Formats: sequence, C-alpha cells, structure tokens
Amino acid sequence: MPTTSRYARDVAVVAFAQSDHRRRSDELSEVEMVMPVLHQVLEQTGLKAGEIGFTCSGSSDYLAGRAFSFTMTLDGVGAWPPISESHVEMDGAWALYEAWVKIQTGEADTALVYSYGKSSPGSVRDVLTRQLDPYYLAPLWPDSVALAALQAQALIDAGETDEAALAAIGARSRTAAGANPHAQLRGAAVAQGDYQVRPLRTGDCPPIGDGAAAVVLAAGDTARRLCARPAWITGIDHRIEAHGLGLRDLTDSPSTRIAAEHAGVFDAPVDTAELHAPFSSQEVVLRKALRLDADGVAVNPSGGALAANPMMAAGLIRIGEAAARIHRGESDRAVAHATSGPCLQQNLVAVLEGEPA
Repeated sequence: MPTTSRYARDVAVVAFAQSDHRRRSDELSEVEMVMPVLHQVLEQTGLKAGEIGFTCSGSSDYLAGRAFSFTMTLDGVGAWPPISESHVEMDGAWALYEAWVKIQTGEADTALVYSYGKSSPGSVRDVLTRQLDPYYLAPLWPDSVALAALQAQALIDAGETDEAALAAIGARSRTAAGANPHAQLRGAAVAQGDYQVRPLRTGDCPPIGDGAAAVVLAAGDTARRLCARPAWITGIDHRIEAHGLGLRDLTDSPSTRIAAEHAGVFDAPVDTAELHAPFSSQEVVLRKALRLDADGVAVNPSGGALAANPMMAAGLIRIGEAAARIHRGESDRAVAHATSGPCLQQNLVAVLEGEPA
C-alpha cells in the first residue's frame, strides 16, 4: 500500500469498464446494455461471475418506469447458482460504497459493482423533480436545470464566476473527452448554444443519454493477483446536506468538504480529480470544496459529466476513470467524487492511490 491504511482491510479497484454513452438506445433493453460491460470487466480480472463474493448494483426505478426493475438486469449477471447480491436506488458510486463495506467486514474478498441508466425514454428534467421535498417544493415542479441555474446565478452574484468562465469549463471538458472513445459529446467544436435557463446555456448542461458501467473490487493480495497496479481506496466517505434548498448556501458544499476531510483528501497532494459535476457551475463549487486550485491537477481528464452523464452511472464512472488512470500509471493519487440530489445535495468522495513503480 502507498500509505498506512486507516481501515480494517486494504481494498482496491482492480478493473473498470463502461459502455459507449449514446443519446438513445431504443434497440437495447437494460439487460442488453449491461451485459457487455459485465463481460468486459470480468475478462480484465479473469474471474467468472460465480467467483465473485458480492454483487451490488445502482439504478433508478423512476427512469425505468416500473418497480423493482433492477431484478431484470440480474439476468445479465447470472443469478444461478444463487449469489450474494444487493441494490441501491442511487448512483453506482453508493453501490460501490456498500460493496466496500461488505469487504471490510470480511464477508467477501471480491465484489462486482455495476450501474446503468436509460434517460432517453422520458423527460429527465421532470423525473428529477420527484426527489424534491414532497410538501413545499416538488408540487411546484422546478426541474433540475432550473435549480442548477439558481445555483449558477448565486455563484455569479457572489463574484465567484461568470458566464465566460462557465463556458470555458464546458469547452475544456469536451475537449478532454476527445481522447475518451466512450464519451457522448467530445471535441472543441461542441457549441455553447442557447440559454436553457439563464445563466446556463446548453454547453453548461449535461447531455441526456444512456449508459452503463462496472468495476471489480478486491482485497489485499487478491487485488495484487488480479491487477498489475491496483487503485487502492485509501479513503472514502459520503455526506448529505439539508433537503430544503432554502436552508443551504448554494455557493458552497460543506458536505463535500467534510467527506473529503474524512477520506483524507487533504493529507497529501492529488494529481487527478474526477468530479461528478453535471453542470459547469457545480465544478466551481466542487473545486473550492476540494481545494483544487493548485497547478498540476488534471480535473476531469475523461471529460466528466459534461461529456457523458448516464443517470445512476456517472458517479461510478468518476471512480472508475480515476482508477483506470492509476492502472495505466498516469496517476499516483486521485480524488473521485459522486453526487446525487439537487444542487449537490449528497456527495461521496474517494481517494485512490497506486503503489510506487
């Protein structure tokens, strides 16, 4: 391990795979979208599904439009012989957290984590209103872009950014995504476009699309056997802020900062940051909370959520992308972030490190 572990067991990401993220995948069911990704991630380790100690998935029944929709994707995993399995109605990053806890308890040495989302069949902006306070806010049907615009305007009013700076974030992200074959939008030619909700233009907002991702976790010597350079999870924590938007300062993210402190982000410099910032303005908030102003930190080298934002998988992808850079030797210490809820309400932060060459 690169540092002394603060946990009972040393756990690493040993494999990561994702689909090509597309605006529509009408010809594919959720099972058909997930299966190739599961096959790819297991092939990287040489493991078979029956050799995995624990399986955990993340998805949303609201996107699928039917209850317990996740049970069908178990067909893609292979649930016979019987497997130890769980599910979270959250982004797959939280499924990874549950799997990490399972390994910490000693009940498993390996875990398969996967998540997926098909946003194309309906209006995501409307679907996401169902996560708001059901008594005062949800009945007003404020959509996710309108709420993000409130946050962006608060940042502009506070003098922390402006529209030109927000446009630059989107352009940088999609330029970086030019090297990511899985990204939905990539290249500097992506236009900033018209206003969606002022001050946010199309280029400040995430693309709507379908996609899936999967990682394999392993403990100790098992991780070293399965991967030439494991991405060790040396810290992980998640926090939640008040549900009511009027109770929060939208220009700050104390939950991200607290999670980062408990995960050990500030104990040493990081060279990579994969931030789950679906809107350009949210990167401004996260950079401040994670103290990422130093030169030499590659922020969203994969393009981030502004290049591909499959609901329920984009946060897990941030962890996977950070881990993949460590696997390839392009990073030594990375921070990965995932969010859920309106205006960065819930935030998970993980620190991943590679062993010295």
